[in-house]
Parts: sequence; structure tokens; C-alpha cells
Amino acid sequence: MLINIILITIGMILLLKGGDTLVNGASSLARRKKISELAIGLTIVAFGTSAPEFIISLVASLDSHPEIALGNVIGSNLFNLLFILGITAIFMPVAVQKNTVRFEIPFSLFATVLLFLLANFGFIYGRNILSRIDGAIFLLFFGLFIFYVYKSMKAEAPEDGEAAKPLSLVKSIIFIILGLVMLIAGGRVVVYAAVELALALNISEKIISLTIVAIGTSLPELIISITAMIKKKSDLAIGNIVGSNIFNILFILGASSLARPLVYSPVFNQDLYLLIFGTFLLFIAMFTGKKRNLDRWEGAIFVLLYIGYVVFLIMRNE
Repeated sequence: MLINIILITIGMILLLKGGDTLVNGASSLARRKKISELAIGLTIVAFGTSAPEFIISLVASLDSHPEIALGNVIGSNLFNLLFILGITAIFMPVAVQKNTVRFEIPFSLFATVLLFLLANFGFIYGRNILSRIDGAIFLLFFGLFIFYVYKSMKAEAPEDGEAAKPLSLVKSIIFIILGLVMLIAGGRVVVYAAVELALALNISEKIISLTIVAIGTSLPELIISITAMIKKKSDLAIGNIVGSNIFNILFILGASSLARPLVYSPVFNQDLYLLIFGTFLLFIAMFTGKKRNLDRWEGAIFVLLYIGYVVFLIMRNE
């Protein structure tokens, strides 16, 4: 058991460092094109911070561990939305752009509802499986999201005084490749050790994936969101969280179920209910208190919801 814990720790370090390296390289390329902070948050940073989830879910899917693939994504989205965004708002109220309220948050809600519908009422194989067709549907909507972000990239470019000096083209590419290598290695280690740990402790793979794996792979989002708020870059903070949640469902589960159909356990429905409710709550929060702001008291509610959810998970142990 101790060896598996050490392996998970090593794997998480590789994932975190790999995600950070990938983001640095990709963001450097993006800054050369003078892309807005919100667009970077919704795409480059969101993809980079979601890369650990992507590798773990893809590896878990290929290794026939659908519960880890699904639990990783659903658990990460819950941690992102309720805990990270909640803690960030408690630290400093999060100001949200009008377009984020009008499109990105509703689109994140749509993606979650789509997951629930396809998982429970699949078009091809019947209920409780995400087929390759479902994966293609996810990727289709992901492409539409990327197209929207691309069309909105004409927003203001980051100020030169605030943005870090871009790396050279060669260094940026090296960082991206190195980051991917660390992510792949870390993902392999975490999935293997998580499965072994679940067996050793007689805990279901769902619980391990919804908690230990999900929280571990969401640490990049936590670090980036807090750093963004310290630097008063609320666009990057909210874009990182909303973008990551959209990436996790549409891209990660889309690619994972396309690689191998994922058997879906209805037990995950309870987690999806909370994710749908939390995303809807975020949308409502934009119209309560200070308009288009996630206030401190709202952030506290989010954090309390997450703590209650973890207690529920431990008690459920299914």
C-alpha cells in the first residue's frame, strides 16, 4: 500500500510538472500571437491544466478501467467548480465578463447535461455506455466551442507590461514535447497505482477516482486560479475553470470513449446531479449580489457544498 501511495505521489508530481511545462510552452506561443487572456484561459491554459485528466482518462479507458476514466473527469469538474472557484472567490471576489455569463457558463452546463443524457440514454448500445458515436458527438460540440473561442479572439490583447516575455520558438516546442512526455509517464503511474490502492484498501475505483485522482489532477487549476487572482487576472481564473470543465467532458471523455466505449455506472448520476446543480448555481450567482461577480459568501457556499459531497462519498463507498 505504501508503495502505491509513493507511486501516486510521483505520478502526480510528473503530471503537475508536465502540465506546467506544457502551459508555459503553449502560452509562450499564444503570447506571440497576442491572444486575449480570456481566450488563453479558455483554450491554452484550460487544455494544459486538463492534460493530466486527459492522459489519466485515456489510459484508464485503454486499460479497461472506465470507472477511473469517468470518475476522474466528473470528480475533477466538481473540485474545479465547487472548491477551486469557491476558494478563489473567498480569497477575492471573481469578476466575470458578460460573454462568459452569456455563453461559456451555459455551455459548460450544456456539456454536463449532454453527458448525463448520452450516458443514460445512449443512441447506439442502449443505456449506461458511452459509445464511439457518443464520443464523436462530444468532439463535435468541442469543435464548435473552439470555433467560438477562435471567433472571439479579436478581444483585447494582453498588455506587454503584464505579460511575461515569450520563450523562443525552439524552447516553446521543447517545453511542449517535454510536458507531454511527463504527462504520459505520470498518467500511466497514477492509473496503475490507483487501481492497486483501491484493491488493497477494498475501496471502489469510483471513490479513488472521484477523490484522490480527481483532486490530484486538478491541482494545476487550483494553482493557476489563485495565482491569477493574486495578479488580479480574474478573466484567466474564471476562463481556466470554465474552460477546463468544458474540455474535461467534451474533449477528454470524447477522446476516451472514441478510443474505447466506456461502460457507465448509474451511481455516477448522483455526482452529475451535483455538477449540474453547481454549474446552474454559478450562473444564478452572476445575478445575485454584485452583478457578474462570484462574491465571497457565494464562494463559501460552493466550498461547503464540496465538503458535504466528500463526506457523502465516504459514507456511500460504492
